[in-house]
Amino acid sequence: MTTAFDFTATAIDGAERALADYRGRVLLVVNTATKCGFTPQLAGLEELYKTYVDQGLVVLGFPCDQFMHQNPGDDEETATFCERNYGVTFPMFSVVDVNGSDAHPLYQWLKSEKKGLLGGAVKWNFTKFLVGRDGQVVKRYGSNVEPEAIAADIEAQLAA
Repeated sequence: MTTAFDFTATAIDGAERALADYRGRVLLVVNTATKCGFTPQLAGLEELYKTYVDQGLVVLGFPCDQFMHQNPGDDEETATFCERNYGVTFPMFSVVDVNGSDAHPLYQWLKSEKKGLLGGAVKWNFTKFLVGRDGQVVKRYGSNVEPEAIAADIEAQLAA
């Protein structure tokens, strides 16, 4: 059975990272963007991360430029923007596609596990996938769901 921990991704610093490094932790996987109306959610995501990291939560940010070119910068510009403007310390990855034939394999799998309103496609930036300690997708949240609204679900997964 496939789990989130079976995938690898390129970190925003260019290093290849095995998601197996996060085995046994609860993951919140989010496709981010720097020039989106939802970009201020980065602050809420960082707050969730700081609040729950010691209990086992890891927020994983995957910048995506597929929605109206709302993440126009390269990896270095994206990392600098997120850190400078929102204090992001959670792991960020290289810009990826989340839809289409070039979608990152992790996103292909996430979408197959939890379909959204558009079937499998990610509708917009800041779609969130909550993954349990066993590596299975627990829940999917749309862009309009604020990070703090997910806290109770995160707490339930951390307690499981």
